[in-house]
Amino acid sequence: MSLDLKRQLVAQLVETSRLLRNHIDQRAKGRGTTRAQWIVLFRLRQQEGLSQVDLADVLELQPISLVRLLDRLVEHKLLERKPDPADRRANKLFLTAKGRQLVDDLDSLRDDIATDVLSDVSKTAIEATLQTLIDMKARIKTTGETPPEADRVRDPPKDQAKDQTKAKRVRARS
Repeated sequence: MSLDLKRQLVAQLVETSRLLRNHIDQRAKGRGTTRAQWIVLFRLRQQEGLSQVDLADVLELQPISLVRLLDRLVEHKLLERKPDPADRRANKLFLTAKGRQLVDDLDSLRDDIATDVLSDVSKTAIEATLQTLIDMKARIKTTGETPPEADRVRDPPKDQAKDQTKAKRVRARS
């Protein structure tokens, strides 16, 4: 396979991922939640009783990045923290009845989004794409999460300013 074809795939994946995140953000907003909150709620429905550190690990986030999001979910009574009997310093995370109801309601939204964006894609293509993405994710994890400083591509100054503005908006929302 040519390097050009691989580059095209990576570029298309990055662009499609960005568009899909934006699409999900807009649809989640209509249900009174955010994509980030949605991800946390779904994961906790699957694995209730995780500690904040364990949840951050599962979501591949830094624990400090997750704290404000969890605080907001607690504030909206979608999640509760309970002391961990085995470790006084830690809390276990559990969905409230309201949180469980929201996650159940979001299942239909997830189904709608999947149906919309994959409407004309064959089962075979979906299975092959899914396996390719799983393989790519595993390869990325085994080659290291952070490239050496010399290998990092620097954004042009105008993109850096745009990224900083976007980061401020994301922090303000979470």
